[in-house]
Amino acid sequence: MGLKSLAGFAVLVAITLAPAAVVAGTSDQSGAKRPATSLSPLSPPSLAAPHSAPSPVQGATSPTQKTGNEDRGRDYPPPRITIVNPAPAPSPWSLHERILWVANLVLVLVAYAGIMLALSLLKKIERQTGCAETAAVAAATSVQAALLNAQAVIHAERPWILISVEPSRSKANSFTVKATNRGRTPARIVATAERTQIAIDETRLPGTPDYNNEEPKPPRVPIILLPGKSTAIKPFGRDEVKGLCDSEERFKRIEAWDEKVFLYGKLIYRDLIAPADSQVHETNWCCWYIHGRQNSGLILAGPAEYNLHT
Repeated sequence: MGLKSLAGFAVLVAITLAPAAVVAGTSDQSGAKRPATSLSPLSPPSLAAPHSAPSPVQGATSPTQKTGNEDRGRDYPPPRITIVNPAPAPSPWSLHERILWVANLVLVLVAYAGIMLALSLLKKIERQTGCAETAAVAAATSVQAALLNAQAVIHAERPWILISVEPSRSKANSFTVKATNRGRTPARIVATAERTQIAIDETRLPGTPDYNNEEPKPPRVPIILLPGKSTAIKPFGRDEVKGLCDSEERFKRIEAWDEKVFLYGKLIYRDLIAPADSQVHETNWCCWYIHGRQNSGLILAGPAEYNLHT
């Protein structure tokens, strides 16, 4: 009850404070003027009788009867909308703001140009790096080719000592193992080693030449071989065969070729015009002495390990 009473009181106060509406007289279609009517604030238009006739007006020939809707439309003016806090109007740009905006725009353009320039430089650097890598590979290939060419020239110009066998001119059935320089530069013989061994055939020889753990010894006299020159390494003849045999039966087996006499050795030499600490070269050799009942011979033979050249 209290809330309803307060609501009714508020409505009455609002109606009392509202201004009185005055309806001005208007002229109808025939040109007659209608007197203004006033409505009390306490009597709204909706409470008036819809069929009540208006009071006659002097000088009106034919009064026109109006409806309640038209009276209400004329009695109440259209509502006014008032914005309490209107939006502030945009203020115009100051000179400082305009200069700042232009400066920011210039900075953006400069940054964009810098980025594009940096990308262009990176692409150029990438291309130059690729070209440099290609050039480096080509240079490395050229250096390798030059090194191989230099090594080929060195090998072609270095001394090469080869082994050959010649019969003795002063003694029958005797032979001499000789070393000949077939290279283009002089060679100095550093050391030699040799051994004689009896075996059934060359397959019964040791896998690698065995010198009874003896190191190669330097020659008694320094030997220098010029290109095309030779030197005797080991002489061997028929008389040396009997010294190798420990019995007559073994000597007969050698005569019957049931066993063979092998001579093998190695020769170490150095290029005479090369530095003192340069690499030494080595020539290995192996021969088979063929002992017959009347004649003998000496030929190069033996496995590949006994005939190596470095």
